Amino acid sequence: MSDKGGAPKTAGDDRAPIENALERMRMAHGNMARGARRIADHILAQPEEIVRMSITELAEAVGVSEGSVVNFCRGIGLSGFQHLKLSLAREVVQPVQFIHEDVGRDDDMDTICRKVFHSGIQALRDSLSVLDPQALTRAVSTIRTAKRVEIYGIGSSAPIAEDTHYRMLRIGLDARVVTDSHIQAISASRCDPDVAVLTISHSGATHETVAATRLAKEAGARTIVITNFARSPIQAYADVVLFTMARETRFRTEAMTSRIAQLCVVDALIAALALGDYDHSIDTLRQTFEVLSIKRF
Repeated sequence: MSDKGGAPKTAGDDRAPIENALERMRMAHGNMARGARRIADHILAQPEEIVRMSITELAEAVGVSEGSVVNFCRGIGLSGFQHLKLSLAREVVQPVQFIHEDVGRDDDMDTICRKVFHSGIQALRDSLSVLDPQALTRAVSTIRTAKRVEIYGIGSSAPIAEDTHYRMLRIGLDARVVTDSHIQAISASRCDPDVAVLTISHSGATHETVAATRLAKEAGARTIVITNFARSPIQAYADVVLFTMARETRFRTEAMTSRIAQLCVVDALIAALALGDYDHSIDTLRQTFEVLSIKRF
């Protein structure tokens, strides 16, 4: 079953509150429909008040239907309005330990290090909260049943694609990595149903990687995308979406936070793939370790 776009599926309204409801709204804001954006603006402006409101009161205050409020909540990965209220209460009453901060021109070295490291820590916490284990299971099945894996990445995602390629080779998968946009297009157009394509794109809106994923999908390949939480063009061509959640700020547009989150998702994917065929993976790891040992003194 396709897992295109949107947020990970959630359970009932009694699900444990999440820590990053407000950050989810900020990240998804630019891609929201007008009505959903109005709801987000209202909540972001006064989260403390929302905790004490009913769904009817919020709908009336924004000028939308109660159904629109519920759809808004589901669009950011929550099960409903009560789940939203529980999550907001957690953020308002007991804020998370680490807060995303941009570096300032007057920051000293200690402050810069603290902000950068805390941003990385928060990106991992947030990404764990939006990574859907069921989607990861489907990604493992897709790769395991494919005869070949194509891995695409451009720009800052290219090193992550190359690392993924290396990790897949180490556990015995037939994998290829392509980081040149022209070769990506050729490679994608020559895919077939026996190929799994893994595209890594933080924005999900880079023209080259969206085009390559589309071409692969049209050629019959099964497509997996690792991208940041929010709706983005690339998700229209993904059979499985694995979300990260990392915020880029003014002075850190190509920050490590997005790549740290991507690497952890890849790490989880590789671990699950290896455990899915444990004996073969261990044997291949042993063989590749012996081969690489000649490179060491």
